Amino acid sequence: MKRFPFLAVLALLLAGAPAFAASPLAVVAAENFYGDIARQIGGREASVTSILDNPDADPHLFEASPRAARALAAARFVIANGLGYDPWMRRLLAAAGGSGRKVISVARLLGRRRGENPHIWYDPKTMPALAKALAAAFERADPAHAALYRRRLLRFEESMAPIAARIAALKSRFAGLPATATEPVFGYMLKALGMRIRNRRFQLAVMNNTEPGALEVAHFENDLRRRRVRLLVYNRQVLEPMAKRMLALAKALHIPVVAVSETLPAGRDYQEWIASELDAVEKALATEGARIRNHAR
Repeated sequence: MKRFPFLAVLALLLAGAPAFAASPLAVVAAENFYGDIARQIGGREASVTSILDNPDADPHLFEASPRAARALAAARFVIANGLGYDPWMRRLLAAAGGSGRKVISVARLLGRRRGENPHIWYDPKTMPALAKALAAAFERADPAHAALYRRRLLRFEESMAPIAARIAALKSRFAGLPATATEPVFGYMLKALGMRIRNRRFQLAVMNNTEPGALEVAHFENDLRRRRVRLLVYNRQVLEPMAKRMLALAKALHIPVVAVSETLPAGRDYQEWIASELDAVEKALATEGARIRNHAR
C-alpha cells in the first residue's frame, strides 16, 4: 500500500476546514486528564476532544492520526502538556495552520522549563492553575456565559479542597519516608507527600527509554534487599524489562507497591483518579506500618 507523507495527509484532511463556530467552544486536549478539566469548566458550552485517551496504551508510542488532525483543524482552544511529553502536538498545530486558536502549554503556565520532570499533572498546583486559565479564556471568548464559567471554576476549586486536605494529612504521617519508583511518573505527588525519593537516575533512564547503568541497577536492588525504601511506585502502562525486574523483586521482598498511570482511567474524572491513587498509597503504607510494628514485637 502506498504511504503518503505525514504533512501531505494532514493537508488533505485540513483542506476546506470549517471556520470556528461561535458555540460550543471547540477544545482539543493532548491528554485526557487536561480534557477532563476543560469539560468541567466548559460544561455544555464546550465540545472537548482528548487525543491521548486510552488508559491501556503506552503514551510514549503514540503516533498522530487523521482523527487528531481533524479535531485540531476545528479547535478554538488547544491544551498541551509541553516539556517534550507531547512533541507531536507541535507538528499537528503547524500543519493545521490558521489563526485565532489559543494554545495553552500547561508547562509554560506553571513556569516549568524543558529538562524538568514532564509528568506535571501529578503536581497538586497544576490543575487549579489550568482551571483558572481555562475559565478566563472561555469568558473572553464567550462573555454571554461568563457567569457559568466562574461558577464551574468555583465548584472545581471546592472539589479539589478535599484532595489538598488528604495530601496534607498523608504528609503529616509519611513525610521523610524513603520511596522509589521505576520511573518518575508520580514524582511530583511523592514530593508533595514529603517522601524522600531514591534511585532518580534509574527512573530517568527508564523514562528516556535507555537502559539503566549497572551501578543504578545495583543501587536499586540494594535499596530493596536492605529495605532502604518503604514503597515502590510503578507505571502500569509502561513496564520495561528492568522495571518488571524491580517490581518482581519488591513483591518477593514484601515491599509495598503502588501502580499509577499516565492516562485518566475511563469513567473517572480527575478528582476521582487522584483520590484513588492516594487511597492506594495510604493502604500500601498502612500495610507496611503494620509489618514494621509486628517485626518489632
